[in-house]
Amino acid sequence: MNKLTILRYLPVLLLLVFACDDGFDELNTNVVDPTADDVDPVFQLNEAVINMSFPNSVLVYDMGIIQQIITPNSGVLTGANFNQDNRNSTEQIWRNYYRGVVRHTRDIISRISDDPERSNLLQMTRILQAHAFMILTDTYGDIPYFNGGKGNTELVLYPSYDAQSEIYPDILMELTEAATALDGSGEVETADVLYGGDIDQWRKYANSLILRGGMRLSKVDPTTAEQRVQQAFQAGIITDNSDNMVIRHDNNYRNETGRILNATEANNYYLAGPFVTYLQEMDDPRLRSIAVTYVDAASGPGQVLGPNGNGTSDPEVHIGMPVGNNDETARQAAAALGLDSFYEFAQADRERVVTQTTPMFMVTAAQNHLLLAEAASRGWVTGSAEELFHAGIRLHMEQMAAYDNDSVVPEEEIVAYIASNPLNDATALQQINDQYWVASFLNGPEAFANFRRSGFPNLDPNPFPGQDLINEEFIRRYTYPSSEIIVNTENVNAAIDRMGADILDTRVWWDVAQ
Repeated sequence: MNKLTILRYLPVLLLLVFACDDGFDELNTNVVDPTADDVDPVFQLNEAVINMSFPNSVLVYDMGIIQQIITPNSGVLTGANFNQDNRNSTEQIWRNYYRGVVRHTRDIISRISDDPERSNLLQMTRILQAHAFMILTDTYGDIPYFNGGKGNTELVLYPSYDAQSEIYPDILMELTEAATALDGSGEVETADVLYGGDIDQWRKYANSLILRGGMRLSKVDPTTAEQRVQQAFQAGIITDNSDNMVIRHDNNYRNETGRILNATEANNYYLAGPFVTYLQEMDDPRLRSIAVTYVDAASGPGQVLGPNGNGTSDPEVHIGMPVGNNDETARQAAAALGLDSFYEFAQADRERVVTQTTPMFMVTAAQNHLLLAEAASRGWVTGSAEELFHAGIRLHMEQMAAYDNDSVVPEEEIVAYIASNPLNDATALQQINDQYWVASFLNGPEAFANFRRSGFPNLDPNPFPGQDLINEEFIRRYTYPSSEIIVNTENVNAAIDRMGADILDTRVWWDVAQ
């Protein structure tokens, strides 16, 4: 069409455009798909709860650093096994939590902060958000906190990074205010997937996080640590397994650890030698609940699942994979131990404790009792440290039943184990935190954080050749996502200038060397 023709028809085209303008907005309004404002915010909270479930990076890093589960394989699995920085993995908690948790909680808070009828939902959201930020800052150190996750609600596209020393006091304040503001006479959010809107359980959850956060400060600020621990203890924490903060999984919302270990990496991850050895030396009945060994397995296909398979839970058969091996040296280590191959090392049982629908225990009565046992041994709370210690052990052993009927620890074995493990004042801190290590099995971020805080268990550093890739003996944090370094460069660099180099062994604020 030439210019003359266009000019000839232009008046007609303009007439049609203006004639059709009436009703144009209505025609272009989607009346089928819901907008954020149409969705009940309790369902957004449920989405955030589900997205708290840990990604694959906890296998690559956390569980390897604390020497509970390890792999000799490289490629996408490179991480704690070789003390190497793999930013495809280290970005996962950042991405999942900011996009899948904080984005939702920020939006909920912006929508209902002035709605008195949804006050309980507001406080529940604040508690979950505080928990997410605690995991984020424990994992990375300085992070976008005060403006983090506000890209949708306030168009903060390049948030500044806040010092962890400023983040922790605000997290504890948020938890305190939210727990206090929960109102038993207010609206019950029955659609809440976590606690069904039960205010008492949400309050115990918040106070348990205050206890956890307080103990996190035990080296860097013991005075505040003691105050926060006493506050949580007096206010009431999770003390029974029925109140545990647990993320439930099903075939739609799968446990990522279970999904990975029942799919592409089924034959690539093994229980680490130090963890298996500790449980064996302690004659711990939980080893039978957790582990499986595929006898005479010479290859991945040689690990035959099911009732007619070659898997056994017999604790005397289990041998953990030594730390610090690649594929070739793992084979050599297996041969030296009389195994057919490294496929015969013990694994977390993927038919019981790491299925795709396995629940994920985030905050538990067992962990709380062990933290209180340490607090009591420090003189921060009243009560018998030994009784709290034994209660923590019992609760975790009883928690095993939530995985599978075949993981149940018989009562007589619980009684016998407790009787044979009195708490010794001279070694109390190590005993308590060794048990916290066990009680936090499969909760990689919490076990990793408490290992850095307490210094226990007393593990030997990963001896893999090239261990000098890190300056410290152990990895101390995750590195920042490459996308942040590229897009939010100025704010990332400010955090690095304040905190230290963006490397795996830079310590976070509360992780004071002693």
